[in-house]
This record gives sequence, C-alpha cells and structure tokens, in this order.
Amino acid sequence: MKIAELDTPALIIDLDIFERNLQRVADYAKQHHLRLRPHTKTHKSPEVARRQLELGAAGLTVAKIGEAEVLMDKLPPTDMLVAFPVFGVRKLERLKGLAAKTPVTVALDSLAAARELEGVDASILIEIDVGLGRVGVTPAEALDLAREVRKIPGLRFRGITFYPGHIKDQNAEALTRLSEDMSRTVESFRKAGLSPELVSGGSTPTLFHSHEIDGLNEIRPGTYVFNDLNTIASGACVLADCAASVLVTVVSTPRANTAIVDGGSKTFSSDRLSGSTDVTFGRVVEVPGTRFHKMNEEHGFFDTAKSEREFHTGEKVRIIPNHVCVAVNLHETVYGVRGEDVERSWKVEGRGRLQ
Repeated sequence: MKIAELDTPALIIDLDIFERNLQRVADYAKQHHLRLRPHTKTHKSPEVARRQLELGAAGLTVAKIGEAEVLMDKLPPTDMLVAFPVFGVRKLERLKGLAAKTPVTVALDSLAAARELEGVDASILIEIDVGLGRVGVTPAEALDLAREVRKIPGLRFRGITFYPGHIKDQNAEALTRLSEDMSRTVESFRKAGLSPELVSGGSTPTLFHSHEIDGLNEIRPGTYVFNDLNTIASGACVLADCAASVLVTVVSTPRANTAIVDGGSKTFSSDRLSGSTDVTFGRVVEVPGTRFHKMNEEHGFFDTAKSEREFHTGEKVRIIPNHVCVAVNLHETVYGVRGEDVERSWKVEGRGRLQ
C-alpha cells in the first residue's frame, strides 16, 4: 500500500528516522555507561518497547500500572519502573500482580505513598524536585524518607530519581546547577550509609547532556523515539529527526487564505509550540509556510496567506505535531512507512490506560 492510499487522519512513522533515533540513543547510553530505561509514554506500544530492549535498554518506564500491564502481556520480564506514586486498593492489587511477573520499581515522594505499598515486593526510588515544581521532595527530605522506606516490609530502597522538565533548552548554566545539586545529594546519601544504586533522571530535551550530570547513571527519555516540534524547539533534535506525522485530507477551501483538514483536537495535541507566542499546532510538511492555527474537534484550520502554494480539496498532507506523546494517545493504529510505501502497522495498545 502507498501512503496516499491510507484513510485519514492517520498517524504515520518514518521507519528510517525512527530506527535511527532508537540506535542513536542506544549508542549514546552505551558510550557513556548509562543505564537506559526509556519511558514508554510516547509510543505506548509493546512492539516499540521490544525493539528498545533488543537494542540494550535495561528496563522500561511507565506512568501508569495499566501501561505496564499492556507491556508485560507481550514482553518477557523486564525491570519496570512505575514513575508515579501509587494509591488505591485496586491499583495496589494490580501492582502486586505485576510484581509477581516482573521486577517492579516505584517512584514516590511521601511516606504516605510508601506505606501504601507495604507488603508489595517492590524497589523504591525517592523522587527529588530539581526545579520543575511538580512532584518531589528536597534532598534533605529525600534522605529522611529513604530511612523510613527501609523500615517498611517488602520495600527496598534502590536510589533516587528526578525529572528536569524545567530545562527546556540546552542551557549550560542550568545543566551545571543540576549537576552540582545532584553531586551534593548523592554525596549526602553516601555519607549517611545509603549510597543509591540508581540515580535515575533526565528527559529528551536534556538527553545528550546526561553524561555531564554528576552521579547520574540511568536515563529515562521518551519522546526521542519519534521527536516533535517541541523537541526541535528545545535544541535536542532537528527536523530530519522527526519520525512522526499525521496524514490529513484537505476537505474544504471555503474562502480566501483558508483550508480545512480532517484532523482537529481529537487528532492532535492542543499543546502550543514551546517558547512561541504564536498559536499553532503543527508544521505542514509539504507547505511549511502554512499556519495550522485553529482546531475544532474534527476540523483543522489552515491560514494559507503565506503558503508556498494553494491547497486543493481532496489532497493529502502531513503535519508534524507540536507534542507527539499526546497525539499518539489519540490514535488506535500507527503506520510505519519507508519512502511512499506503508511497510507495517501496529496498535497503540497502551492508549487510554489512565489507571
């Protein structure tokens, strides 16, 4: 099948770029002796996770137990990190079931969350807030929490984790501060006799600076498999590294400087382009001067005033989304392409697994 024969909207992955992205990060981790535990939140697919493991990933990261369950239904046992505090009787029962199948690690930032896990066979990473202001404790609080975790039956303190999501560019000053903070934190744990086996952190924007962060020995990038416009804006990749795009059809050209496509907020992420004041939702590959500036649920609005050519009703174009992780979660199927040929497809089996 040719790409032009796909029904739209369709999420397509350029397999050459995708495979290059996977290999590049696998090689980087090996070169710098970093344990790679990729976050599956971007692809939500056992098929992609299997390829990451084949290339040397030491484990996988998920946000939700449901995502882990989907992966473990199709993959051999692997070191699974649930990078989110787990609360609730039903989730705990499912976590126990998961731990019976595969080694499980849970990230948390409170004694309440740790006590919830009593009796679960799990390793624990204490989450430290390094500047994002989302979840996480201070380094001093992390040390006290680690001491308490060690007292809870079934739990094993394994190390510390952090997410530098506030560093959205290649800011050398911010990266230096992060390295200094982590160095002090790891040293304080060592002096207390709690030397962390794992210091797990990083993000796709800071990915290729991971070896510069003192003490870091595990990385958890996610978006790197496909990349998107926000990854480009962060300086972590270029346009040629974006594997994912959404194929849409122009369904109307109702007035001057306007074209409507069959993909809106139920197809794309509504996230805006990082660092930009302009309201746009993606880049039209074939006609990059076009502004994809508005969405209804099923309609995408193009401002074509600065487009390099006119659009014609019925034609198909590709759009690289601002935020690919959200876009993937909106699609049931992904189509892998080489050139103009659709080579394969796979289900986004983890989509909608919010619990």
